[in-house]
Formats: sequence, C-alpha cells, structure tokens
Amino acid sequence: MFLDESRIQVKAGGGGNGCISFRREKYVPFGGPNGGDGGRGGHIVLQADPQIQTLYDIGTVRTFRAERGEHGQGSQCTGRNGKDLYVKVPLGTLVKDEEGNLLADLTEPGAQWVAGRGGKGGLGNQHFATPRNQAPRKATPGQPGEERELFLELKLVADVALVGFPNAGKSSLLSALSQAHPRVADYPFTTLEPSLGIVQVHDGVSFVMADIPGLLEGAAEGKGLGHRFLRHIERTRALLFLIDPWDAKGEEETEKERADRVRNAVKVLRGELERYHPRLLAKPWVVAVNKCDQGQPVQPGDLPRTYYVSALARTGLRPLVERLWEVVQEARIEANP
Repeated sequence: MFLDESRIQVKAGGGGNGCISFRREKYVPFGGPNGGDGGRGGHIVLQADPQIQTLYDIGTVRTFRAERGEHGQGSQCTGRNGKDLYVKVPLGTLVKDEEGNLLADLTEPGAQWVAGRGGKGGLGNQHFATPRNQAPRKATPGQPGEERELFLELKLVADVALVGFPNAGKSSLLSALSQAHPRVADYPFTTLEPSLGIVQVHDGVSFVMADIPGLLEGAAEGKGLGHRFLRHIERTRALLFLIDPWDAKGEEETEKERADRVRNAVKVLRGELERYHPRLLAKPWVVAVNKCDQGQPVQPGDLPRTYYVSALARTGLRPLVERLWEVVQEARIEANP
C-alpha cells in the first residue's frame, strides 16, 4: 500500500517533578534541603530513513508519545531523562502544521527534525534555600511536553521521473532497467502507486528512477489517477517521457501519422506538467519511443533527444541508460556547482 499523505499527533514527554527532601543523618542535625531535580521529558524526533519507502511504513500508529522524565529524589538525585522517540519517515517527507506552513523538509538520509520537545524537569527544594529560609518546602513541577498535530506529505526523491500515458509500458521499462518489480499488465492504469528502481549504469555507478502512474490529458486539473502523483516529479533531476507510438485501436497508420502521435504525446505531457507547475519544464528531458519490437521505429525528425526501445524485448536500452546518466550528472553539477 502506497501512502503519501498522513496526519499524526505528537505528544512529547512531560518533565519529572522536583523533589522536597532534607538531609537526615544521625550526627548532622541541620542537614538542609537536598531534593533533586526532575528529568527532562523525551523528545519526538522525525528521522529520514532510506529503508522506509512510504508513509504507510511508519505503521498504523497515528499518535506518538515519548517517555516522561522521572521525578527527582532525595540526596540531590536528579531524575532520569525520558527516552527520545525516533519516528522514521521516507526521504522526501515534508512536515507541515495545521495551517499548511512548512516546518521541515527531510531529503537527506539521517536528517532529523524535533517534532515535539520534551518538558523541562522541575527544580528540587535544594535550589530554594536562602539565608532566611534554610529549610524550604518548595519544589516546582515538571513542564508538560509539546503536543501538536502535524501533516506529513511525501515527495519521492529520485534522479529520473518516468512519465507517460497509461499503458505506455512504464512499469515494463522500469522492470527491464532495474530490479524493481512493479505491477505489469496489458491494460491501462496497472500502476496505482509510484515505484522506485535503481538503474545500474556500470559497476559502482547508478541512479534512481521513479515510475509515476499514468497521466491523462487534464491531469493537472484532477483528471485520472496520475494527478495525485504529480508532486513526486518536483524533486527529480530529469524527466523521461515514454511514448507508445501505436494506435490503441489497432488501425493502420502511416509513418507520418505515428510520428505525429509521438510529437503530440510529448506536447500534451509537457503541457500537463506546465499547468501543474511551470518550473517542471526547466528540467532536462529525454524521449523514449517504446514497443519498437512491433514494427519500424517512428522517427519524428524535429523531436530531439529521442531513443527507440522495446521494454519487452529489452532492445535499445543501453544507449538510453547512458544518455540518462549524462543528463543526471549534468543536473547534479548544476545543482551543486
């Protein structure tokens, strides 16, 4: 089950109370106050973990509570701090408050953000002794831990987004290029959730590709299934438009008609991305014409960066992978000059 939105409640631990205590020893008649402080309550920390793929993987718990700090004790013994609770979330998790304000963006492995701070421990009576009041019977209670509701939103972190219409063969291509096993079938909308795969370029060199569920014309306005996942394209470095050049009705077409089909498909897909967010068009992109095992490749001469492949027959994949790796490298250098 893929889950890219979640609402959680966090309740950090309260601080322990300070202690009222006096030193009592046989030969020390005026021992004075020795009440210890309470321990700090446990924090709740969100931590990005590459092993977590979706927000569903954090479990069915929607309220996270950290441990309370222990109360102070006599003999100036400070209570133990409550244990911090670490909640692991996927890379690319956005954290927002109830008003939608962005609080944190966890994109790096191991990145942490304190979602709820534990309350401070109370002070024992040892802190309140004065020359006039040498036996204070006063201590302070621990402070409550932070409590609030948070909204989590996942945007996948990948190098390449695989974009296309339903039944273009995106899942088949991801399976052919990586060890990922997305659902594959010969009917539209078999991909109901994004999938990630690691594409091996050569030994020790790879990049991450995300299979985005099929878009329809009008997806930016909410049509079809793919509109829910347009947000996942925002974090990718490059786009791969996968096009099926063949008429779904099985009608005979001329070479020019198939070329026009490819050209128009790329135009529609780029238009949907532009309507969702114009900055997506600034990403470098490559076109792959799929299912070339069914006949002669379609060659729209005025469409640059086009590769002809067959995910089923696994032909033409190596030049495509090498070109994508070049594009990813260029994007990485541009992002980190």
